[in-house]
Amino acid sequence: MQKCVLIYDDDTEILFLCKAILVNDNYRVETLSRCENIIEDILIIKPDIILMDLWIPEIGGEKAISIMKGNPATHHIPTILFSANAEIAAICKSIKANAYIEKPFDIDVFRETIKKYIL
Repeated sequence: MQKCVLIYDDDTEILFLCKAILVNDNYRVETLSRCENIIEDILIIKPDIILMDLWIPEIGGEKAISIMKGNPATHHIPTILFSANAEIAAICKSIKANAYIEKPFDIDVFRETIKKYIL
């Protein structure tokens, strides 16, 4: 059974690139450009891992992950932040995300990080 990666980013080029990489690695990939309904999204899509951009419209990635990690139905799903934000390491730790990937990212690092944390 294919593992599912859910990616939140408002940059369509990043979504296209990430999806192309992960589909090539035999993952099922779902992409969304907004995260204000993160719990509903997760319950419908049932991802094995979530990649979240910090700078995403409406509530933002930091708040979305905090909501997700605070919900008993979704808190167990590994989350990886990805952003060009200089404070990404500290933000990752403060919201209890599993890992982070700095943008721009190295494709090999991207792949290895997904592989390491996917359920």
